[in-house]
Amino acid sequence: MKEYNITVVPTNNPKILKFEANHFLVKGNYELKNIDEAKNSPLAQQLFYLPFIKTVYISGNFVALERFDIVEWDDVKDEVAQQLVEYLNAGQPVVHDEEVSKKQPITVYAEVTPNPAVMKFVSNKRIVPTTFEFKNIDEAKNSQLAQELFHFPFVKEVFFDENYVSVSKYEVADWNEITMELREFIRNFLADGKEVVSQGAIQKAKETVQQNETQLQYDDTSQQIIDILEEYVKPAVASDGGNILFQSYEEDSKTVNVVLQGACSGCPSSTFTLKNGIETMLKNMMGDKINEVVAING
Repeated sequence: MKEYNITVVPTNNPKILKFEANHFLVKGNYELKNIDEAKNSPLAQQLFYLPFIKTVYISGNFVALERFDIVEWDDVKDEVAQQLVEYLNAGQPVVHDEEVSKKQPITVYAEVTPNPAVMKFVSNKRIVPTTFEFKNIDEAKNSQLAQELFHFPFVKEVFFDENYVSVSKYEVADWNEITMELREFIRNFLADGKEVVSQGAIQKAKETVQQNETQLQYDDTSQQIIDILEEYVKPAVASDGGNILFQSYEEDSKTVNVVLQGACSGCPSSTFTLKNGIETMLKNMMGDKINEVVAING
């Protein structure tokens, strides 16, 4: 019988602590927010009886725990590690076997975008909490799905948003010949319960957003532009498999600079969309404060 040891490993987030085991724990990846979500994980259920546990992550050889503010990890981490050691060495299940081996019911469909070089693959379940863009395999070191997609010779760029993957191809390939293969590959990857983007990268992205919100103090005009983009433009852009980010507002020239990602980046129709859609909307809503919208491809 295996004998388990636990090593406590800090993370970039002071509220999250990793408890690494010396043996493999699970095949899939699990993020559990409460005891109801943990019905198939006896270990997570037991952890949620601790009043300070907010979220339980189980993946590979570790359990990561997010705490509420009522305690500091220094006060309870040894107790939690000991509880994990006792639980595992008693031979108790981490996740029920049938839930590990059973594929998740995932559907993926392909959807054309205004950019002929980009196809959007939409899942029936959320795959990431925020946007991620990968221009090459080196940038994809924290995403197993993106890395594996780059192994297809015709894949040029990969973009993730909440429930879809946008794939940019090189001109040598024809969508009629590769769409089915990509769709099935993405569906199988998701159905196997594999991690799309590492928890560390997701946490870092959240922290970056929080830091930017704290550090960047936008003037009233810039904030008004951001609000309009968020409410009126982003949903439409996302439906086309892309994303738009506010970069800056130049008061002297009344120019708005934005960054285009995903299907919008390098799209032949994106200039038309900017001039006749976003630019017109901002001019109508903000009057003479707006002269021009300039896009930079992400």
